[in-house]
Amino acid sequence: MADRPGILFTAFEPSGDHIASALIAELKQRQPDRPIYALGGPQMQRSGAALIESTTDHAAMLLGAAAQAKQHLQRLGRLRRWLDNHEIEALVPTDSPAANWSICSMVRKHQPQAKIVHLVAPQLWAWAPWRVRKLRRLTDHVLCTQPFEPEWFRYRDVNATFVGHPLYDRITGEKLPPADELPKTDGPKLALLPGSRQSEVKRNWPTMLETYRRLHASHRGIAAVVAASDEARQQQILRMSPLGVLPSGIEMSVGDADAVLNWADAALVVSGTATLHAAAHSTPMVVFYNISRGAWHLAGRWLVQTRTMSLPNLIGESIGLGRVVPELMPHFGDADALVRALSPLLAEGRSRHAQHIAFAAIRKRFTQQRFEHAAADALLAVLPEA
Repeated sequence: MADRPGILFTAFEPSGDHIASALIAELKQRQPDRPIYALGGPQMQRSGAALIESTTDHAAMLLGAAAQAKQHLQRLGRLRRWLDNHEIEALVPTDSPAANWSICSMVRKHQPQAKIVHLVAPQLWAWAPWRVRKLRRLTDHVLCTQPFEPEWFRYRDVNATFVGHPLYDRITGEKLPPADELPKTDGPKLALLPGSRQSEVKRNWPTMLETYRRLHASHRGIAAVVAASDEARQQQILRMSPLGVLPSGIEMSVGDADAVLNWADAALVVSGTATLHAAAHSTPMVVFYNISRGAWHLAGRWLVQTRTMSLPNLIGESIGLGRVVPELMPHFGDADALVRALSPLLAEGRSRHAQHIAFAAIRKRFTQQRFEHAAADALLAVLPEA
């Protein structure tokens, strides 16, 4: 085995690669000689982790369920053999709890001395809260990126610390001059954020497109920009659009949601981290997520444990503001409801002003500390002294 135990990070999506990389870079700056390994992606590698295996590429994510399960079993076998020759002092499973549970179990069994510190809390407060028993068994600490989470976990005997979010470390919240390539218009400017996953775009893009069509008919000069997370989502959005092209008045930006949100007067956002992204930019928004009525009535309403689902509203409620943005979830595809919710946000007025005030209050909760500093402090506090 290696002379000094290291820290193993595991991430399975580009978002996990990004958030883990910030913490890895901070750890390497503080303790350059501490070995850090990763199942992850290029950002983690650039930050100083020795990459055991690439696990965040979209090719792997687009495999079918059966192929993904087989691939993960094979990966577990390779990791088991790696652990036979490398002692670790900590495992840091990052986001993606479905993929990370089995790795946590393996480490608990084969290297029980290693601490398990989750980076990004599993969203048990939203669904399947009974799984907290599994989390309690498979964690020593949870590094939470949402301010309302630690209280929920501590009440259930899970050690947890709020460490902030890297989004707020790099976004000022001030509206910057729009990028030259984005549309120039005297009319309303609308950002469309359809999600970064294939399934999210498939469920929600047709409704977003119909919402824009109706807004275009009633709001003179309106322009919209779709913030596609990458080229794969760009191609998917085009395939799902009539004749493979976007309607007049909509443009696409790839991989630069920051610029789009700075440009926009308002945003229509598929629920997820993108809502926090919009709030960090102080861009008024409407949040939604489509689900079939049958799936909701048969299972969803029983599994989902909260009736507030979007991150800005969950944070708003936790700090006494109540719901701060319109959220339509579950949503069943009705564009009219989205048009009614968005219209007041497309011009200056009370609705936009109220969201700006709420976003400023939320920002204060995140900017009291830098994510990578707080996360490194919390992680190192769990480890035995070197």
